[in-house]
Amino acid sequence: MPIIKSAKKAAKQSLVKRDRNYLTRTALRKALRSFNDAIKDGKMAEAKKLLAPAYKIIDTAAKKKVLEKNTAARRKSLLARKLAATKA
Repeated sequence: MPIIKSAKKAAKQSLVKRDRNYLTRTALRKALRSFNDAIKDGKMAEAKKLLAPAYKIIDTAAKKKVLEKNTAARRKSLLARKLAATKA
């Protein structure tokens, strides 16, 4: 356990950040899973509807620094490519 006051505060802050990041990461995984499931099942209309919320969650995760900016861009690009590939 930390002894110094600033280390105690940092430990508390890291717990709060961990919980907050966990919620963001969970929402991100759920959005990606639902989009990928729609693509696998061939439900194009549903996949189109799920694309915008998935983008929003990815952008939010990047803004909160749960994801790196380039990682977020890469994931959004991957979703768009998956959707385009299933149309063709």
